[in-house]
Amino acid sequence: MRLARAVLGGTLLASSALAQVPAEVEACRLSGLAALQERSPSIEHLTFDIQSLAISKADTKVEDTPIRMVVMGEAYLQREKSDKPNRFVCLVSDKGKVVLTFFTEQ
Repeated sequence: MRLARAVLGGTLLASSALAQVPAEVEACRLSGLAALQERSPSIEHLTFDIQSLAISKADTKVEDTPIRMVVMGEAYLQREKSDKPNRFVCLVSDKGKVVLTFFTEQ
């Protein structure tokens, strides 16, 4: 049997791994990429290391904003001179809306 494969931010995934990754993860990646490009237009790609992801459902608030999911893990930012891992945190509100993405170098 052949495994179907898909790409999430440049990472090749088997269909079984992709089925376990919620759509909110891609929303985090796209939102994070857009935010990073505002500060550093040289960043062309943002790739999440799927193996490092910690995806947690949440039932909390930041002030009046409900938080329903927290995604943490390693991300790779493609810059002109370097591509080293960064840690990231992404907070997702109701209906998959990304509230915050935060990146820091390890």
